[in-house]
Amino acid sequence: MQTIRDIMTPDVRSIAPQETVQRAAQLMDELNVGAIPVLDGEQLVGMITDRDITVRSTAAGQAPDQAKVGDVMSTDVRTCTASQTVDEVLDEMGDVQIRRLPVVDADAHVIGIVSLGDMAAKHSAGIDHTLENISTPAEPDRSTVGTETRH
Repeated sequence: MQTIRDIMTPDVRSIAPQETVQRAAQLMDELNVGAIPVLDGEQLVGMITDRDITVRSTAAGQAPDQAKVGDVMSTDVRTCTASQTVDEVLDEMGDVQIRRLPVVDADAHVIGIVSLGDMAAKHSAGIDHTLENISTPAEPDRSTVGTETRH
């Protein structure tokens, strides 16, 4: 069976929670990626995605050179290990509707990242089912928090 070690991207760049959202966006642009692990020292504390920047920061009217990564990052981060099978990780990605997972070692240090794109390029079995699960629309947030009613 193919493991995550076989297809992950090693030597992943990270960003600190104190950095600005603007720096995160610049780093994403430089690396041509849509997500960056957020590390406090060597500890994984979150992930910041292009969606976090757009939806959580820009939509809230935050200035990108003022807003901090730690204020908009996703903190409920799922991880996997390099020894897990690709099929096992594909199932998890589909179940929780995520496209990227940091790969951690026994000490929970980030040693790589694996994406749905890596899986599609290097392991095609199971991709259709996972992509279908990830792409199933979630219920929209219809809360009125932060919105104004116009009369």
